[in-house]
Amino acid sequence: MRQELQSLPKTLAEDVARNLVMVARLLDEDPESAYGYSRVALRLASRVAAVREAAGFAAYANQKYGEALAEFRAARRMTGSVELWPVMADCERGLGRPEKALDMAGAPEVHKLDKAGQVEMRLVAAGARRDMGQLDAAIVTLQSPELASHSVQPWTARLRYAYADALLAAGREQEAREWFAKAVESDRDGSTDASDRLAELDGVEFVDALDEDGTEPGGEVESTPVEDGDKD
Repeated sequence: MRQELQSLPKTLAEDVARNLVMVARLLDEDPESAYGYSRVALRLASRVAAVREAAGFAAYANQKYGEALAEFRAARRMTGSVELWPVMADCERGLGRPEKALDMAGAPEVHKLDKAGQVEMRLVAAGARRDMGQLDAAIVTLQSPELASHSVQPWTARLRYAYADALLAAGREQEAREWFAKAVESDRDGSTDASDRLAELDGVEFVDALDEDGTEPGGEVESTPVEDGDKD
């Protein structure tokens, strides 16, 4: 990104860089503010691919899928890279066009993606199948060497979680529980809520120990996790 900004006058490059830093910092916790910074950067340097990409992700985080897709397409035209292909397909899902997302999942560009990109594309394709009510097809789509592997990669938790969620949607609760548990094992950075989903399946109910005013009732914890029946 720094290399791309070198094409701009120094002062302008610094202004754009500051806005891009704020986009990165706020994207997860305050996507609306991140979007605002991305629009400033876009106004200053719309011919820089990194700026278009950042604007795309900011729009995507705010569910502005049409706008995000336009920015991603612009960035791809500038760089020739296929890296954004999966998120572009997911934008098609967001726009209510799962069939288009599936077409993209079968396109030659997918073979040019690295392993992480291919896994991401598989997740998008499975989501598109679910959008179309094809639960069994979604489950089959997620069945892959990456899912079966015991090696933990950055994508492992999300892949296992998606598989568990698809199984649960199909009514295969016991299998879903097993895969939510596997997702928990591999979710080292808390990227999913697999532990909460597993607790729900096990009948564990977490009760807030504080009253609405923030004090402990009777000076003691009101309740500890409660289990239904004798489930493990």
